[in-house]
Amino acid sequence: MPPVPRDSLFGERIVWAGRPAVIRPSAFQRSLAFVSFFASAITLCFALVVALVLKADFGPLFFFAFWCAALGLGVLQGPRFVLARSRYVVTDQHVIAIYGPIRRTIERKAISFARIYWDESHPDAGDVELVRAVPTGALRRRLMLRLMGVRAPDRVWAIVRGAERLAPRGAADRPLTQRLDVDERVVWSAQPRQELKRYVPRGQREWALLALAAALLAGGARMAMGAFPALRHVREGGLQVGSLTFAVLAIGMGSTILLLVGIACYLVYDAIIRSGYLANYTRYLVTNKRVLIQRRSEELHLDRQKIFDVIEAPKGDGLHDVFLVLDGPRARAVAASGAFGEISRGPHLRPVFEAVEDAEGVSRILRTRPDLPHAA
Repeated sequence: MPPVPRDSLFGERIVWAGRPAVIRPSAFQRSLAFVSFFASAITLCFALVVALVLKADFGPLFFFAFWCAALGLGVLQGPRFVLARSRYVVTDQHVIAIYGPIRRTIERKAISFARIYWDESHPDAGDVELVRAVPTGALRRRLMLRLMGVRAPDRVWAIVRGAERLAPRGAADRPLTQRLDVDERVVWSAQPRQELKRYVPRGQREWALLALAAALLAGGARMAMGAFPALRHVREGGLQVGSLTFAVLAIGMGSTILLLVGIACYLVYDAIIRSGYLANYTRYLVTNKRVLIQRRSEELHLDRQKIFDVIEAPKGDGLHDVFLVLDGPRARAVAASGAFGEISRGPHLRPVFEAVEDAEGVSRILRTRPDLPHAA
């Protein structure tokens, strides 16, 4: 009989091991790289004008353009370099992510819930984010471990939660209801009702993004008002309007204004429009074993036995927010996610049913004993 493979640190039996199947930068990293490359092109335009018209030292501008381009390239290629050498291991008791000499671990029994981010370009791959929420209040923090670019992420999560025999192999192009365990059934479902209140900013994060967007818009407006007089003065100084240098200068100034306005518009979208828009694609499911929340390519999976209590918060117009207070090892009533006054919204799914009509019905269901998952 061949020896059972074991982890070198914990000495535990390895039940699954894998590597990233899809390695690509995230949307935020791609956006940051685009801004860096765009800033590099703008700086090169101004460096060219300084060199040809002013006959001055353009070295600092050229160095800054090179630094911006190197930053963008590093943001795109850095994750590829790290993930190409990484591997993931699931043992009897732990989930381990190994990045060269760095190891990050999380206990399987301590995981509160998981988020799955499907890769829109590869429907059979994505990220699995394992979240352990610990006490709220002054000690509030979260431990998260993200397995990036794995093949069949919902299958990996089934292995972690001990339900590999029951979970079918899924993909992003299959509805969530077709990827339930073989002994699992939906007992309640709903969608958040659309409200204009969703477009009202809440919490420090969204107000800070709006303040930053206002500052960028003010800066862009001030630059736009000063651009035309500046170009007129340059023309009066002898620079021909149809010359290449004048065109490069105008392109550089216009691109700078466009960059500031573009970043400001994205911040406004992220702070106000995004949460309200994505509510159209959000669906809440309660099965006899789990709570599932789906929003386009993002999913939240939570075992009902992790729920310690349910708190209903009225929102008016007959609607309620239903907060799931989670339980965990050596902690009780954790991850309130708004139940204790946390009104801020984050960019990711939380264990909360927002703006639902049948709050009493779902609360009654969640307070009953769920079907225990069978061991794999």
